[in-house]
Amino acid sequence: FALLQHASITYKYELHLNEIARIWRGGCIIRSALLTTMFDNYTSFPDLPNAMLNSNIALLLETNQNGMRFIIKTGIDSGIPMPVLMSSLAYFDSYRSGQLPANLIQSQRDYFGAHTYERNDRSGIFHTQWTTS
Repeated sequence: FALLQHASITYKYELHLNEIARIWRGGCIIRSALLTTMFDNYTSFPDLPNAMLNSNIALLLETNQNGMRFIIKTGIDSGIPMPVLMSSLAYFDSYRSGQLPANLIQSQRDYFGAHTYERNDRSGIFHTQWTTS
């Protein structure tokens, strides 16, 4: 839904996410009870940039995240690939995190191409001479 919302704004599709949830409830492979919640969410808050910002949905995710983590850990321990569940959990974790590993990417770019980086512990733009010749 967040992707649909973003595309709708970017390309001026004027999508009505509540109607998409209503249609999906009965007419496609995604027949989840969560679609009723999504319908209600986007009927009440049509401009909400992400459903996870709705307090009811946030509570639902918070309450059930340990079960999802357990399922993913069990899959990993059993050697079962779970790319969609793992990506969904990573999205959930990154969306609510105030600090992400982008600084690692910045440091890699600086190492390979002197692109500079910012630090978390002080302001400014930095470059490090990572290797000595």
